[in-house]
Amino acid sequence: MKFKKIITAVTIVTLSLTVSFQASAKDNLALVVSTLNNPFFVTLKEGAVQKANELGYDLVVLDSQNNPAKELANVEDTIVKGAKVILINPTDSDAVGNAVLAANKAGIPVITLDRAAGKGEVISHIASDNVAGGKMAGDFIFEKLGADAKIIQLQGIVGTSASRERGEGFVQSAQVNKLIILTAQPADFDRAKGMNVMQNLLTAYPILQAVFAENDEMALGAIRAIQTAGRNDILVVGFDGTQDGVKSVERSKMAATVAQQPEKIGSMGIEIADKVIKGEKVEQKVPVELKLITK
Repeated sequence: MKFKKIITAVTIVTLSLTVSFQASAKDNLALVVSTLNNPFFVTLKEGAVQKANELGYDLVVLDSQNNPAKELANVEDTIVKGAKVILINPTDSDAVGNAVLAANKAGIPVITLDRAAGKGEVISHIASDNVAGGKMAGDFIFEKLGADAKIIQLQGIVGTSASRERGEGFVQSAQVNKLIILTAQPADFDRAKGMNVMQNLLTAYPILQAVFAENDEMALGAIRAIQTAGRNDILVVGFDGTQDGVKSVERSKMAATVAQQPEKIGSMGIEIADKVIKGEKVEQKVPVELKLITK
């Protein structure tokens, strides 16, 4: 009987050690986000965290606070901590190059999310079709206002692929539909900057009929400036489909938003990382579908 108890105790200890080993043997993934001060990227992070939990990975999330120097430091930190794959949502498509090269030098695969990298080797890039989304916004404005509609374009952070591609699609639509772009000015994807830039532009361009903002945060800032100016005749179209953006559409404040699926971008990033770790083939570019949200 005593011998049987000893065997049972040894078995329990062995199982405990096995479970402990499995827990500590989780592969470590890293997600370096441009900023967590933007609801879009918070949702992207949440999608990545949920999928990492489902697949049994430890996911370290680091906020670059829209600072390329901090982004590089974050990536170097994940390299030191032995990340198996690094997922990067770049602060700037050109500036992120040094961070990607650092990961390449360390032999760690890199996946980019939402924004591409200008240099370095990236094993897979997951993003919405931003050119198609910009065109979708322009086509919607044409449907509502017709040709010769006078529009202001609020641009995101200059140098990011998202801003460049959304602007490219919007300009394509403007040319085809003969829309008049009065001016295009950056507001860095930021709500407060969107409001400040819009306040100045309302004075300079009183004939304005519509605004295309390359993200919902700037669109919401523009709407605040338009309301403060007492204008209710300006159509605003955003981009991203954030929770605040969709609420604004439902309340008839924003005319439409081109909705991305940030949660899906984050989730797919982890799925691709899982395939990379398992040695499976992955696509170099993975598009995520868009949809136009109107009331």
